Amino acid sequence: MSIHVSIIGLGLIGGSLGLSLKRNPEVHVTGFDNSYGTMQEAYRRGIIDTIAASIDSASKDADVIIFATPVNTTVRMLSEAAAWTLKPDVIISDTGSTKGPIMKAAEVLLERGITFIGGHPMTGSHKSGVSAAKEHLFENAYYILTPPPGVASCKVERLHHLLAPTKGKLAVLDATEHDRMTAIVSHFPHLIASSLVGRLSEQQEGQPFVRKLAAGGFRDLTRIASADPTMWRDITIQNRQELLSQLEGWLEEMNHLREMLVQNDPVEIHSYFADAKKYRDDLPITSQGALYMTHDLHIDVPDHPGVISEITKIFADERISITNIRIVETRTDVFGILVVSFQTVEDRERAQVALAAATEYSSHIV
Repeated sequence: MSIHVSIIGLGLIGGSLGLSLKRNPEVHVTGFDNSYGTMQEAYRRGIIDTIAASIDSASKDADVIIFATPVNTTVRMLSEAAAWTLKPDVIISDTGSTKGPIMKAAEVLLERGITFIGGHPMTGSHKSGVSAAKEHLFENAYYILTPPPGVASCKVERLHHLLAPTKGKLAVLDATEHDRMTAIVSHFPHLIASSLVGRLSEQQEGQPFVRKLAAGGFRDLTRIASADPTMWRDITIQNRQELLSQLEGWLEEMNHLREMLVQNDPVEIHSYFADAKKYRDDLPITSQGALYMTHDLHIDVPDHPGVISEITKIFADERISITNIRIVETRTDVFGILVVSFQTVEDRERAQVALAAATEYSSHIV
């Protein structure tokens, strides 16, 4: 028996979700997007089986409806969904990165006896739109489900089973707990990265050469500040209270650090850095966390004509895709002159093996 899934919003996440769900031959995917061109492309690529003429037509026969839209759009549509014609046992979910506003908006559905289970696949890409959709986007990434209190466990299991073909690491959390943790490891780091870039910008006028020095480790440290400002404006507003709490804790930490510098105790300063190093080095490196990051390979190569083409040919011969490649000019605490970025851990590890087999260039994973 076919499982009818409707995906509302066919961007990177919605498109990738369609591709991964269709690994299950019993799943029939209907798609709807405000752009008819996007729906046509999704149909041509086999992301969806049916193009819906409207949200109503996409929803009326669906066993599961997933909103893969920005949080503000999802909130608006959830307030409208109670008036739609829906199957009595339908499950509605979403892919938003903040759950508080969405779970609040879903209360009107719960009052009607409609099952809503929040969702957040913690993954992304350096590209956007349906053309960037990939079947493996969710693999090894955490996919969080946030069921409201009282939802039947069998409904959570149904959604869990449906999402199994994504090969994501499915976990169940309370929505408030989810928003607090994503504030710690994702949302707040974006604020810090942007503030560091702001400090650099303010001081560049008096020290113009500092911009060139920032092309090394500083650029990598603040990579996430290059994310879509509209999306991060919305996330900051939606998770404002948790971010304010994180900011208070950060200010306390900075005051502690300031006092440590005033005291200038070498033992305390060494301990501070040693504790940070140990905790950071013990963090998992084999799975995608809350922040989307590319996976870098630093390669120590000689500076001679054609060296980059030699390296990229090795990867091309092994059919390993790269997302970025650059030469590092400021190399304090950085291994290797050439940095190649990959989308998955597996691609990076295959690249390191291929490099070791084909050349004498040394490489280092970060």
